[in-house]
Amino acid sequence: MERIDAFEQMLADLKKQAAYETEQMEKLKAAGKEKTATYRQLFGNCFFYKQMLNLYKKYGLID
Repeated sequence: MERIDAFEQMLADLKKQAAYETEQMEKLKAAGKEKTATYRQLFGNCFFYKQMLNLYKKYGLID
């Protein structure tokens, strides 16, 4: 696998995981479970994903 292919696969996986965890957070929030460890972990993960995507944008790797 070439580097560009690996990057594209990683980016797709990152976006997919971020969407999944955002969905899980929404379900927990709807159930009133914003104070749980699971919700907080998902929140931290989503923050990390957002930071990664912002770095990619900063360096012109994605739009």
